[in-house]
Amino acid sequence: MSSEAEPDRPALPPVEGVFDYQLGGTADQLADGTPIDVVARDATASPLNGAYNICYVNGFQTQPGADWSDRAAALLHDESGAVVRDPDWPDEIVLDPSTASARETILDVIEPVIEGCAEDGFDAVEIDNLDTWTRFPTISQDGAFALARAYVTVAHESGLAIAQKNAAEAAPTAHDDLGFDFAVVEECGAFAECAAYTDVYGPHVLQIEYPDSLAEAGLSFGQVCSDPARAPLTILRDRDLVEQGDATYVFDDCER
Repeated sequence: MSSEAEPDRPALPPVEGVFDYQLGGTADQLADGTPIDVVARDATASPLNGAYNICYVNGFQTQPGADWSDRAAALLHDESGAVVRDPDWPDEIVLDPSTASARETILDVIEPVIEGCAEDGFDAVEIDNLDTWTRFPTISQDGAFALARAYVTVAHESGLAIAQKNAAEAAPTAHDDLGFDFAVVEECGAFAECAAYTDVYGPHVLQIEYPDSLAEAGLSFGQVCSDPARAPLTILRDRDLVEQGDATYVFDDCER
Protein backbone atom coordinates (compact mmCIF):
# COMPACT_ATOMS: atom_id res chain seq x y z
CA MET A 1 0.00 0.00 0.00
CA SER A 2 2.24 2.77 -1.26
CA SER A 3 1.40 6.44 -1.17
CA GLU A 4 1.70 8.28 -4.47
CA ALA A 5 5.30 8.93 -5.49
CA GLU A 6 6.63 12.10 -7.04
CA PRO A 7 8.47 11.70 -10.36
CA ASP A 8 11.88 10.06 -9.81
CA ARG A 9 11.18 9.70 -6.09
CA PRO A 10 10.22 6.45 -4.33
CA ALA A 11 6.79 6.35 -2.72
CA LEU A 12 6.66 7.36 0.94
CA PRO A 13 4.63 5.57 3.63
CA PRO A 14 0.98 6.56 4.06
CA VAL A 15 0.34 9.02 6.87
CA GLU A 16 -3.00 7.45 7.77
CA GLY A 17 -3.94 3.91 8.70
CA VAL A 18 -2.43 1.26 10.97
CA PHE A 19 1.31 0.98 11.56
CA ASP A 20 3.14 -1.90 13.24
CA TYR A 21 6.80 -2.49 14.10
CA GLN A 22 7.49 -6.21 13.74
CA LEU A 23 11.21 -6.80 14.20
CA GLY A 24 10.83 -9.54 16.79
CA GLY A 25 8.09 -11.53 15.09
CA THR A 26 5.63 -11.01 12.26
CA ALA A 27 1.84 -11.13 11.96
CA ASP A 28 -0.36 -10.37 8.98
CA GLN A 29 -2.86 -8.36 11.05
CA LEU A 30 -3.22 -6.95 14.54
CA ALA A 31 -4.34 -9.28 17.33
CA ASP A 32 -7.92 -8.03 16.99
CA GLY A 33 -7.95 -8.71 13.25
CA THR A 34 -7.36 -5.13 12.10
CA PRO A 35 -5.47 -4.98 8.79
CA ILE A 36 -2.02 -3.37 8.80
CA ASP A 37 -1.27 -0.56 6.36
CA VAL A 38 2.40 0.16 7.15
CA VAL A 39 4.83 -2.35 8.63
CA ALA A 40 8.54 -2.56 9.37
CA ARG A 41 10.13 -6.01 9.29
CA ASP A 42 13.65 -7.38 9.40
CA ALA A 43 15.48 -7.89 6.12
CA THR A 44 15.28 -11.64 6.71
CA ALA A 45 11.44 -11.55 6.79
CA SER A 46 8.99 -11.41 3.90
CA PRO A 47 6.95 -8.28 3.15
CA LEU A 48 3.26 -8.17 4.04
CA ASN A 49 0.97 -8.37 1.03
CA GLY A 50 -1.14 -5.23 0.61
CA ALA A 51 0.86 -3.08 3.04
CA TYR A 52 3.62 -0.51 2.67
CA ASN A 53 6.68 -2.51 3.75
CA ILE A 54 9.83 -1.11 5.36
CA CYS A 55 12.91 -3.33 5.49
CA TYR A 56 15.05 -3.09 8.65
CA VAL A 57 18.81 -3.12 8.06
CA ASN A 58 21.46 -2.62 10.74
CA GLY A 59 23.82 -0.38 8.80
CA PHE A 60 26.20 0.87 11.50
CA GLN A 61 26.55 -2.23 13.71
CA THR A 62 26.89 -5.91 12.85
CA GLN A 63 23.93 -8.24 12.87
CA PRO A 64 23.93 -10.72 15.79
CA GLY A 65 25.96 -13.75 14.82
CA ALA A 66 27.46 -12.18 11.70
CA ASP A 67 31.09 -13.06 11.01
CA TRP A 68 33.21 -9.98 10.30
CA SER A 69 36.52 -11.62 11.23
CA ASP A 70 37.91 -11.02 7.74
CA ARG A 71 36.79 -7.38 7.83
CA ALA A 72 38.34 -6.34 11.13
CA ALA A 73 39.51 -2.97 9.78
CA ALA A 74 35.87 -1.91 9.44
CA LEU A 75 35.11 -2.61 13.11
CA LEU A 76 35.49 -0.17 15.98
CA HIS A 77 38.29 -1.10 18.41
CA ASP A 78 39.08 0.26 21.84
CA GLU A 79 42.52 1.36 23.05
CA SER A 80 43.45 -2.23 23.87
CA GLY A 81 42.57 -3.39 20.37
CA ALA A 82 39.41 -5.24 21.36
CA VAL A 83 36.30 -4.78 19.25
CA VAL A 84 33.67 -2.48 20.73
CA ARG A 85 30.22 -3.90 21.34
CA ASP A 86 27.03 -1.95 21.88
CA PRO A 87 26.49 -2.10 25.67
CA ASP A 88 22.73 -2.36 25.17
CA TRP A 89 23.03 -5.03 22.46
CA PRO A 90 26.30 -6.87 23.26
CA ASP A 91 25.90 -9.33 20.38
CA GLU A 92 26.35 -6.39 17.98
CA ILE A 93 29.82 -5.03 17.17
CA VAL A 94 30.03 -1.35 16.27
CA LEU A 95 31.21 -0.52 12.75
CA ASP A 96 33.69 2.29 12.17
CA PRO A 97 33.05 4.12 8.87
CA SER A 98 35.67 6.78 9.57
CA THR A 99 37.84 5.93 6.53
CA ALA A 100 36.99 5.47 2.87
CA SER A 101 38.41 1.95 2.87
CA ALA A 102 36.30 0.96 5.87
CA ARG A 103 33.17 2.36 4.22
CA GLU A 104 33.92 0.36 1.08
CA THR A 105 34.26 -2.79 3.17
CA ILE A 106 30.99 -2.10 4.99
CA LEU A 107 29.17 -1.43 1.73
CA ASP A 108 30.40 -4.75 0.34
CA VAL A 109 28.29 -6.38 3.06
CA ILE A 110 25.31 -4.05 3.42
CA GLU A 111 24.67 -3.00 -0.19
CA PRO A 112 23.52 -6.51 -1.22
CA VAL A 113 21.18 -6.57 1.80
CA ILE A 114 19.51 -3.32 0.70
CA GLU A 115 19.26 -4.57 -2.87
CA GLY A 116 17.78 -7.80 -1.54
CA CYS A 117 15.07 -5.81 0.24
CA ALA A 118 14.05 -4.36 -3.11
CA GLU A 119 14.15 -7.75 -4.81
CA ASP A 120 11.94 -9.21 -2.08
CA GLY A 121 9.29 -6.54 -2.67
CA PHE A 122 9.83 -4.06 0.14
CA ASP A 123 8.94 -0.41 -0.51
CA ALA A 124 11.54 1.21 1.73
CA VAL A 125 14.49 0.54 3.98
CA GLU A 126 15.38 1.86 7.44
CA ILE A 127 19.05 1.95 8.37
CA ASP A 128 19.56 1.51 12.11
CA ASN A 129 22.21 3.01 14.40
CA LEU A 130 23.07 6.14 12.44
CA ASP A 131 23.75 7.67 15.86
CA THR A 132 26.84 5.56 16.65
CA TRP A 133 29.03 8.60 16.04
CA THR A 134 27.27 10.32 18.96
CA ARG A 135 27.73 7.33 21.28
CA PHE A 136 31.30 6.38 20.39
CA PRO A 137 33.43 9.54 20.09
CA THR A 138 36.26 7.98 18.07
CA ILE A 139 33.91 7.48 15.11
CA SER A 140 34.14 10.31 12.61
CA GLN A 141 30.87 12.17 12.08
CA ASP A 142 31.92 12.93 8.51
CA GLY A 143 32.62 9.25 7.93
CA ALA A 144 29.26 8.24 9.36
CA PHE A 145 27.46 10.75 7.16
CA ALA A 146 29.42 9.62 4.09
CA LEU A 147 28.30 6.04 4.74
CA ALA A 148 24.72 7.19 5.27
CA ARG A 149 24.82 9.08 1.98
CA ALA A 150 26.06 5.93 0.25
CA TYR A 151 23.14 3.97 1.74
CA VAL A 152 20.73 6.59 0.39
CA THR A 153 22.23 6.20 -3.08
CA VAL A 154 21.97 2.40 -2.99
CA ALA A 155 18.36 2.56 -1.79
CA HIS A 156 17.25 5.07 -4.39
CA GLU A 157 19.03 3.22 -7.19
CA SER A 158 17.15 0.11 -6.03
CA GLY A 159 13.81 1.95 -6.16
CA LEU A 160 13.43 2.14 -2.39
CA ALA A 161 12.62 5.07 -0.14
CA ILE A 162 14.97 5.28 2.83
CA ALA A 163 14.25 6.25 6.43
CA GLN A 164 16.46 8.04 8.90
CA LYS A 165 16.40 5.97 12.10
CA ASN A 166 16.61 8.03 15.30
CA ALA A 167 19.46 10.58 15.75
CA ALA A 168 17.25 13.64 16.25
CA GLU A 169 20.20 16.04 16.16
CA ALA A 170 21.03 14.89 12.63
CA ALA A 171 17.54 15.27 11.13
CA PRO A 172 18.08 18.48 9.11
CA THR A 173 21.34 17.17 7.66
CA ALA A 174 19.93 13.70 7.09
CA HIS A 175 17.00 15.07 5.11
CA ASP A 176 18.45 18.12 3.37
CA ASP A 177 22.02 17.01 2.69
CA LEU A 178 22.11 13.20 2.84
CA GLY A 179 18.78 12.62 1.10
CA PHE A 180 16.73 10.58 3.55
CA ASP A 181 13.05 10.52 2.60
CA PHE A 182 11.24 9.94 5.92
CA ALA A 183 12.01 8.95 9.50
CA VAL A 184 11.42 5.97 11.77
CA VAL A 185 11.93 7.06 15.37
CA GLU A 186 11.90 5.42 18.76
CA GLU A 187 11.02 7.15 22.03
CA CYS A 188 10.86 10.70 20.74
CA GLY A 189 7.83 11.20 22.99
CA ALA A 190 9.70 9.91 26.02
CA PHE A 191 12.66 12.18 25.22
CA ALA A 192 10.56 15.21 24.17
CA GLU A 193 12.22 15.43 20.76
CA CYS A 194 9.44 14.58 18.27
CA ALA A 195 9.44 18.09 16.83
CA ALA A 196 13.05 17.58 15.76
CA TYR A 197 11.73 15.05 13.26
CA THR A 198 8.29 16.36 12.34
CA ASP A 199 9.65 19.87 11.76
CA VAL A 200 11.93 18.36 9.11
CA TYR A 201 9.92 15.48 7.64
CA GLY A 202 6.41 16.80 8.25
CA PRO A 203 3.90 13.95 8.58
CA HIS A 204 6.35 11.41 7.13
CA VAL A 205 7.51 10.14 10.51
CA LEU A 206 6.71 6.75 12.03
CA GLN A 207 6.95 6.80 15.82
CA ILE A 208 7.42 3.91 18.26
CA GLU A 209 7.22 4.31 22.04
CA TYR A 210 8.04 1.73 24.73
CA PRO A 211 6.38 1.35 28.16
CA ASP A 212 9.62 1.35 30.15
CA SER A 213 10.96 4.62 28.77
CA LEU A 214 7.56 6.31 29.12
CA ALA A 215 7.42 5.20 32.74
CA GLU A 216 10.91 6.59 33.36
CA ALA A 217 9.79 9.89 31.83
CA GLY A 218 6.63 9.94 33.94
CA LEU A 219 4.42 9.90 30.86
CA SER A 220 1.42 7.90 29.78
CA PHE A 221 0.93 6.84 26.19
CA GLY A 222 -2.17 9.04 26.13
CA GLN A 223 -0.02 12.06 26.90
CA VAL A 224 2.28 11.15 24.00
CA CYS A 225 -0.75 10.95 21.73
CA SER A 226 -1.82 14.42 22.85
CA ASP A 227 1.53 15.94 21.89
CA PRO A 228 0.97 18.16 18.82
CA ALA A 229 4.52 17.35 17.66
CA ARG A 230 3.98 13.59 17.54
CA ALA A 231 3.93 11.65 14.29
CA PRO A 232 0.55 10.87 12.69
CA LEU A 233 1.26 7.16 13.00
CA THR A 234 2.42 6.63 16.59
CA ILE A 235 2.35 3.27 18.33
CA LEU A 236 3.24 1.69 21.67
CA ARG A 237 5.14 -1.61 21.50
CA ASP A 238 6.87 -3.86 23.99
CA ARG A 239 10.64 -3.31 24.17
CA ASP A 240 11.53 -6.71 22.66
CA LEU A 241 8.91 -6.47 19.89
CA VAL A 242 7.75 -10.01 20.61
CA GLU A 243 5.17 -11.94 18.63
CA GLN A 244 1.46 -11.76 19.31
CA GLY A 245 0.48 -14.32 21.94
CA ASP A 246 3.59 -13.78 24.04
CA ALA A 247 2.76 -12.72 27.60
CA THR A 248 4.86 -9.57 27.24
CA TYR A 249 3.34 -8.46 23.90
CA VAL A 250 2.13 -4.85 23.88
CA PHE A 251 0.48 -2.91 21.09
CA ASP A 252 -1.48 0.33 21.14
CA ASP A 253 -1.81 3.26 18.79
CA CYS A 254 -3.05 6.80 19.11
CA GLU A 255 -6.27 6.11 17.23
CA ARG A 256 -7.49 3.52 19.76
